[in-house]
Amino acid sequence: MGANKALPHVHVLPEDDANRQLAKGFSLSLDESVSRQFQVLNPAGGWTKVLERFKSDHVGGMDKYQNRFLVLLFDFDGVEGRLEKAEGYIPAHLRDRVFVLGAWTEPEDLRNDLGSYEAIGEAAAKDCREETSRAWGHTLLKHNADEVRRLREHVRLILFPTA
Repeated sequence: MGANKALPHVHVLPEDDANRQLAKGFSLSLDESVSRQFQVLNPAGGWTKVLERFKSDHVGGMDKYQNRFLVLLFDFDGVEGRLEKAEGYIPAHLRDRVFVLGAWTEPEDLRNDLGSYEAIGEAAAKDCREETSRAWGHTLLKHNADEVRRLREHVRLILFPTA
């Protein structure tokens, strides 16, 4: 069963299965009372496909459901300017509800330092809930600092209402 679209809810559009597993790990840290308000979508099959699917499949839904937030989760592949390219796909009126996150290289590189994808996702959720940066401060994740700050401002209390 999906999210109650009348209530604030968060969708995650991952690039690939590794990113999907990270998001699933994040979801394991959610209280049962809000877990339905967090949905991990099917992987898009590439970072450019995340952007294309966002534009073709999700902009209209976000216009219709004003309580929807969306995380675009993809690998940055060590490429400068990828965030700016992604931001170019986000209409100005949705900028406060769309977030772009991902490993600087690829999630596989995080496993050496942070453990399984599930553990990484859970650590990222713990950081969001507790407003810390243990996981998000990692070398391969710290470039997300501004997006994580925005995400905390807009969705922290949706996903962690008792925080």
